[in-house]
Amino acid sequence: MQNRNILIVIGALIIAAVAVVIVNSYLTSVEQQAEQRASDEKVTRIVVATQPLGFGDALTPENVRLQTYFASAVPQGAFLTVRDALAENRVALRPIVPGEAILADKVSGAGGRAVLSANLPEGMRAVSIPVSAITGVSGFVRPADTVDVLLTRKIPGEGAQAEDLMSEVILERVKVLAIDQIANEGATEPQVGNTAVLEVDPTQAQKLAIAVKLGTLSLALRNVESQEAVQGRTLTNRDVGNSRLYIRQRQPSRSSAMAPVMAPSGGVQAAGPVPSLPSGPSMTIYRGVEGEAYPVGRLGGKQGS
Repeated sequence: MQNRNILIVIGALIIAAVAVVIVNSYLTSVEQQAEQRASDEKVTRIVVATQPLGFGDALTPENVRLQTYFASAVPQGAFLTVRDALAENRVALRPIVPGEAILADKVSGAGGRAVLSANLPEGMRAVSIPVSAITGVSGFVRPADTVDVLLTRKIPGEGAQAEDLMSEVILERVKVLAIDQIANEGATEPQVGNTAVLEVDPTQAQKLAIAVKLGTLSLALRNVESQEAVQGRTLTNRDVGNSRLYIRQRQPSRSSAMAPVMAPSGGVQAAGPVPSLPSGPSMTIYRGVEGEAYPVGRLGGKQGS
């Protein structure tokens, strides 16, 4: 019985050893096949970034290097040598992350001029509008943010007063390209600017050009991921708050305007507004539709008589 148990244990160990050998052999074969495919595949070296690059950052030997790529995976426009990438004082026209290939359409050409037009999609325009600390969300609107544009102006019409204002959303989900001369999307620190450069289509550009002359433009910062359109309505100064009450100009009543004024001697002066009556009892006598107020003394009759 004891010999039988020993044989079973020995058999199990042999089977386990064989299984380990088979698994190792399989894994080694798979690895060798992968290496063989890699060696058979042609490779090349292209220029990639070694650190984050923003709009206008110059390419230097310190922020680029060569990296091996499979020839079939090399993106179009890649530079094959550092010398070609650094030629003509190139600068980044779009954000580039570390390890990303430096492509011709992401950097400038001759002279290294960082042009904002390189960031404009086909058919779009860049238009600037005036902003301030108040209309520019205290400087928290930065390049690459998404905003709505509001126009606040006087209500049109001959009867409108200076305080009769209206506000409406004229553009929604507009991308901010730059604040003043800062177009780097990595510039996220709040900074109050005087102008905001917006990415719009030609019709929206015309609308902004007119709106600047009509009133005050304000930016409303919105979530970048928010894509829903807001069906906003035009609001006026009467929509501010919940109250709809207002006081009309008070007109003097006919009886008050025509009531005679009592003279100190008891006589009647010319008709005019009734002055405030002295404290004490009084009576008003109406003759037709006109009333006449008389102060009453202690013993009755007109006061002073």
